[in-house]
Amino acid sequence: MSTSVSGSGTPGVSGAPGLPGPRGPIDAGRWPDVVAVPPCSAARRAAARIVVRQALNGLPLQVTMGGERLGTGGPLMEVHDPDGFLRRIGTGGLVGFGESYMAHEWDARDLVAVLAVFAEHAATLIPPSLQRLRGLWAPRKPTGQRNTPSGAQANIRHHYDLSNDLFALFLDASMSYSSALFDPSSLPSATWSDLETAQHRKIDRMLDLCRVGPGTRLLEIGTGWGALAIRAAARGASVHSVTLSAEQRDLARERVRAAGHEDRVRIELCDYRQVRGSYDAIASVEMIEAVGAEYWPTFFRALDSLLAPGGSVALQAITMPHDRMLASLDTFTWVHKYIFPGGQLPSVRALEETARSHTGLRVTACDGFGAHYARTLELWRERFAEQDHAVGDLGFDPTFRRMWDFYLAYSEAGFRSGYLDVHQIQLTGEGAGL
Repeated sequence: MSTSVSGSGTPGVSGAPGLPGPRGPIDAGRWPDVVAVPPCSAARRAAARIVVRQALNGLPLQVTMGGERLGTGGPLMEVHDPDGFLRRIGTGGLVGFGESYMAHEWDARDLVAVLAVFAEHAATLIPPSLQRLRGLWAPRKPTGQRNTPSGAQANIRHHYDLSNDLFALFLDASMSYSSALFDPSSLPSATWSDLETAQHRKIDRMLDLCRVGPGTRLLEIGTGWGALAIRAAARGASVHSVTLSAEQRDLARERVRAAGHEDRVRIELCDYRQVRGSYDAIASVEMIEAVGAEYWPTFFRALDSLLAPGGSVALQAITMPHDRMLASLDTFTWVHKYIFPGGQLPSVRALEETARSHTGLRVTACDGFGAHYARTLELWRERFAEQDHAVGDLGFDPTFRRMWDFYLAYSEAGFRSGYLDVHQIQLTGEGAGL
């Protein structure tokens, strides 16, 4: 059973006191699996100690754990409660690693740098003998997170219906919750004031990929808060945008109305599998990650059936290496439990092969810009930290804020290490040409 992003219950509603934290006790009613250190047999704990010590000792980190110093040198990771840390990893793997951080059992002065080291060495952290037995020890994704039509709606609402006000606190004025595309010359020094322009640049490139102009019938799968729909309408397109988030739909409609494009944009609460019609262009920004590998063929068949002859599809997708994707397809992680239930990052190869095997669509352009996502996430994380008190005023407790900061740092580390990438991909029908 997955835990809600904000724990069980509504943010701001207190439950039973639990594990002490630096800002008071962690609420046991809302964060039961953070408060309770899981039972772990002596044999399993001993095995976890051997594997964890061996892994940490070979990494470019400085790790302090129970009087020991591990690692070959690098960013500092301090394990304050070795027993809790090892018991959680021994029973929950990646889920336990994240919950241990939420429980303040370990810390890092530079969290992104520490997590980037783990990401860089993800393929070799676990000994090959244990990797081959992954199916026996790694937690598996719960069937309740499958992206059936009803399951997909629940999974999306779990994250995106948290609170529009929460997202507004750390996103720029465009309310774009996906990678920006900065001017390459200013990427290393890009600041908050550059972010909105970089988000518009990303959107404009997507619209160019699917050739949106006056009179284009555009389908957008995954509305967000309306930024792409508004810019497409400003080009003279007629936009049909679908989302599974009621919170996003309502605010996106308000934003479209305020921009004066209500006559050109229709936003519906609708699953992509239920869309009917014919469209000259289809755009989808970082929604494929929520589809689930099981439904990738269904998603691409939907694109193929909805795209008019001569039309183009533009996808923006967070991707991972193909071998790591295959290794982790069935694994249940901290991100699945607390942030994105039902999610699965594809590889570029998986997207190309799925399109080729199940549709007449072919990839005709594919550009990666992972360093831009790392910078985007860094700016979001800085902003989130600056807004800490405001987030608390919305009713999100300190454990939620620590969890969200870990999620942003975890994501940034993935892109900084190169373990993750983000691509804009153009697909056209066979013979459509460029």
